[in-house]
Amino acid sequence: MRELPKNVVVVDTEPVWVKNPYTGAGVMLDPDAVAVYDFVKGCEMFRDYDNVRKGCDWFKKNEPEAYMVLLD
Repeated sequence: MRELPKNVVVVDTEPVWVKNPYTGAGVMLDPDAVAVYDFVKGCEMFRDYDNVRKGCDWFKKNEPEAYMVLLD
């Protein structure tokens, strides 16, 4: 498994189709990437922009195509 940002917890055991809530475009993510995506979206809700940046940086490094679809 890839190193995850602090406080990210992986719950899923299978890949999940995740859609961008604004564009409707989607991608299949492995469980660790789903956990980071959920972490980013949760941090956005609480305006925890330091952790949003950390999660986005993780996506840019580990899932650049998914980053462009879901978070860019």
